[in-house]
Amino acid sequence: MKTFYKKFLEKFIEGLLMLSGTVTTLTVVLIVFFLFKEGIGVFNKKPVEEGYVIAVNNKNPINKLSSEQIKNIYDQKITNWKILGAPTDSIILFRLEDVSNYYSDAEIGENFEGLPICISLLTDSLPNIIAFFPEKYIDKNFKGKQLEIDKVKLSEFLTGKEWFPTAQPAAQLGVMPLILGTLWVSLGAILLALPLGLAASVYMSEIANEKIRRIMKPLIELLAGIPSVVYGFFGLVIIVPLIQTTFDLPVGETGLAGSIILGIMALPTIITISEDAMRNTPRAMKEASLALGASKWQTIYKVVIPYSISGITAGAILGIGRAIGETMAVLMVTGNAAVIPHSILEPVRTIPATIAAELGEAPNGGLHFQALFALGCILFLITLFINLTVEFISNRNKYNKH
Repeated sequence: MKTFYKKFLEKFIEGLLMLSGTVTTLTVVLIVFFLFKEGIGVFNKKPVEEGYVIAVNNKNPINKLSSEQIKNIYDQKITNWKILGAPTDSIILFRLEDVSNYYSDAEIGENFEGLPICISLLTDSLPNIIAFFPEKYIDKNFKGKQLEIDKVKLSEFLTGKEWFPTAQPAAQLGVMPLILGTLWVSLGAILLALPLGLAASVYMSEIANEKIRRIMKPLIELLAGIPSVVYGFFGLVIIVPLIQTTFDLPVGETGLAGSIILGIMALPTIITISEDAMRNTPRAMKEASLALGASKWQTIYKVVIPYSISGITAGAILGIGRAIGETMAVLMVTGNAAVIPHSILEPVRTIPATIAAELGEAPNGGLHFQALFALGCILFLITLFINLTVEFISNRNKYNKH
């Protein structure tokens, strides 16, 4: 009877563990699926705000404009139709609030009931007009011509140089500055944190005596529990003025400040996991190396590090993951400027900081909302690529050692 209950209990626990693993896996898969489902939706939308149209005179040969062309027209960087391939004529801009410049209040109507006719007549009477107005004010006998607006394209989304998703009349969804800002800051943090973290873990596991180790390890682990906003304040008060003074910059909020803060934040994870992996190296292996005439440093380099490379890789991946996905601290010290950086001493904006700053203001299901989810997809792919690269390099080194 006891044997039966024991086997039943074992099977029950096995079932719970299998269920737990299955639920966890499905949850992760569903999160990734939802992320990509929302993100890909941005490429089925036009950059013009939903419910609005852009129209021109019916005789205007222009039938289609890109979001960049529309922006340049309304920013008055393009002031003549000739630049766009139409006959030479200056461009007249029209927004809904301009209607009072052409028609009286009586013609417009107390409840705007005359607006559709006014807009139709105005568009028909001015051959060089371009009008941006709500779709609900299109008259059934509208005499103008609605322009075709290209949907957001993946190539333009990835290579665009301007991120202004709330621009009117056409949103600018170029993520190149955000991608480069993320890579600048993350790679700087990795280059700072990996050597220092590995050196500290080697010291704590192989060189420091037990008394020093017992003091250092809790202190380093304590750093991992400090909220990121505290690191942000530290960077804002200490790191940013130091960089500004040292490099004689107009502002200290730069990619370098973000790299230093993220490097410091990643250090506890890298040090703790790498040190634990190194201390698990069998004592017999180290003693055999020393007995064969190898020095202490040769033993560390030839025996300890190769044996614990999987643990070091895990620490590096977790540290890199924190660096790439960090939001608040980066938002506080990098200047948050969505421009393409040409050096690490310029203000940048990262993808996580953009999502954190803008998601609360983006209408649910709208163009801006889905564009932020697309940024999340890009961040996921960047993190996945870096993790796979670290795994590949570490595995190749491990096989080469064998």
